[in-house]
Amino acid sequence: MSTRKRSTSGSKKQLKEKIVQIYEAFFRGEDQSSGNPNFWDEFFLLKPKVGVIETELAKLNSEQLATIKENLNTLFSKCVYMLGHEHQIRVAHSLQTLCALIKAGFSRVTVDVNCDIIELLIGGGAAEMQMQLLIEHCSDILTSECPVPIKALCLKMLVLACTGKDNIAQNPFYEYLTQHSVFESLVHILCQTPGRVELGQDAVLIVTLMACYRKTGSANPYVVKLSMLDDELALTAYAQVVMTSLGEFNERYVQSRQAEPQSSWLSSLTSMVGSMFVSDEAEMRIGQVKANDAGLLALYQAVHLNRHFVGIIAQSLADVNPPTSTLDENDSVTQTISTDGSNANSTVSSEKNSITSPLTVDVTTPTTNLMATFLEYCSIVMQDTRSEAAYHSTKLCFLILTCVSEDEYANSLMHDPGLTFRVPLHRLPMRHRKSLNDKAPPFRPLVCGLLDLIIEFIMSHHMKKFPYELYELALGVILRVLCHQKRCRLRLSLCPWKELWVALIALLKYLPTIDSSLIRKFDLFALATQAVNILNLFVTFGDTFLPSPQSYDDLYYEIIRMYHVFDNLHAMALRYSTGESEYRESAVRLSAALINVRAIGQHFKPKVEMWTESQKLSTPTQDQILEVVRSHYDSLTLKLHESLDAYERYAERPPVVAFLSSILRSVVSVIRSTTDPSSIDAHRLLLECNVPTTPTSPSAPI
Repeated sequence: MSTRKRSTSGSKKQLKEKIVQIYEAFFRGEDQSSGNPNFWDEFFLLKPKVGVIETELAKLNSEQLATIKENLNTLFSKCVYMLGHEHQIRVAHSLQTLCALIKAGFSRVTVDVNCDIIELLIGGGAAEMQMQLLIEHCSDILTSECPVPIKALCLKMLVLACTGKDNIAQNPFYEYLTQHSVFESLVHILCQTPGRVELGQDAVLIVTLMACYRKTGSANPYVVKLSMLDDELALTAYAQVVMTSLGEFNERYVQSRQAEPQSSWLSSLTSMVGSMFVSDEAEMRIGQVKANDAGLLALYQAVHLNRHFVGIIAQSLADVNPPTSTLDENDSVTQTISTDGSNANSTVSSEKNSITSPLTVDVTTPTTNLMATFLEYCSIVMQDTRSEAAYHSTKLCFLILTCVSEDEYANSLMHDPGLTFRVPLHRLPMRHRKSLNDKAPPFRPLVCGLLDLIIEFIMSHHMKKFPYELYELALGVILRVLCHQKRCRLRLSLCPWKELWVALIALLKYLPTIDSSLIRKFDLFALATQAVNILNLFVTFGDTFLPSPQSYDDLYYEIIRMYHVFDNLHAMALRYSTGESEYRESAVRLSAALINVRAIGQHFKPKVEMWTESQKLSTPTQDQILEVVRSHYDSLTLKLHESLDAYERYAERPPVVAFLSSILRSVVSVIRSTTDPSSIDAHRLLLECNVPTTPTSPSAPI
């Protein structure tokens, strides 16, 4: 039996799906619904082609766009109307169509500066009513028993509306979302167990973006409500969203380091040479850092605005989203807001309720504490401050630490010896040391991990491209922690005091060697004064918070051992205080701050030398020197410095506001570029959720 092959010459016109043909007619200005009262009911049963809508709208010139504007307005209004339909497929398809319209509309507005997104999609006369109806439908969807895929599409649509323009002040959707707030609906998402994992990230993102809109001047309801939010379940879920984002980054970093070959002189040389060139891997790493800025910005907004949240981040986070649960709702909520389970002694009791509390803790395992996860993230991102992305992320991290270290409740939790955590910190490989990564860091109060992080930053960033702002913030964090310890007379033996003194003195040793061009660019005398005054705080008030007299002796030993550092610093300050330098007053203040530490060296150094000569020793041991120091404490005279334990409270001043605006623009740009509504297959997701999808009309070719 012979068979006849079909012609493959391409002479036959390619078949198009029904929805595509409708779109093409629609963008030609034709009215498809004329004479067909069931057109829109049938239209929203067809699977949308998001890419076709974007392509067709981009093809139009200004005249063609004006011709089909009425069709666009009609389509938008029908989509909004269909959000209240009882059939889930129609709701899903209307949300996908809205996503396509909003994304394509913003793309068009970017090209045509005279085009307004609201006028284009909705029409000026109907904008207020349509946007109010749209936001009301969104609130109903987010707070109802709708399937998770429908809520996910709704949140994606809101994300696209909020990220259409880099400058959110020029995005008109923010004004409507401010007038008709969806804050309560987003909090409801965080408080509900079903879908929290899938929906939490977008919900937190929208809250963060809306809280950044018009923070000063007119009242922003999102700022007010976020600052007043005291629902511990919602705040814990918010914290878990951020912790999951940062924890995934930390885990990828650990896995990448484990995959690297063992370090040798050859691999070190290869890394040094390779770092001179911009590689694809470096670009990918920068992209990963930028992708986490949204989580950092969410953390910053919550820490800065909400006093309750500051306490949450220093507590253990019980699992508020268990995969399976046999408890009733009230029991699960009670376990969720429990602050137990962070301690080494309570690992077993928390194992049941925490998704990230294994029996054995390793650096590859995410912690159950946002602060510990955040400190680990900081230790990774601050390793490469040469790149602008990493520098900005590190600065935002240090601003967050500044807010946390100012809060009394957070400080009390971080210093609580009963709340201990493992804080794995990743240290930058350097020529004078190996890569020191804690394989199994000990359980300690969180403040120990915080101090370790700042010490590591100080020691690893003596670089030509000097990160002055970061050093200012880092020293400010140390000062705030010390002020709390002095005020509360806390004595923690696990705090790395000696390492801190060594790091501060190493910084003071490095500053006079910096190129003179940097001295003209930065006020290095003010930075040196910050570091010296921290040492002065230890010298003057150390007996109130250092764990033992031996610690106080060790402080004096380090000052005596490195006395020449303070003499060199004083000589530099004298040079600039006697000239016409713009930093003359700052240099004078540094000279005054150095009085006590220089007096210690001048007092004890001759005593040690005399004792050494009398004992006929060339090199005395540390214990021998300390014995001399103890016997001559009484004859030492020091000046009482004022306001050593005072600092300026953090506030969003103009330089910080400008920095946060640049971070916000970057976050909006990254989110917009990574949000693709065409990647969401609502039909498949609804089937997976066992939602009836009939009577869905297939998009069959005609």
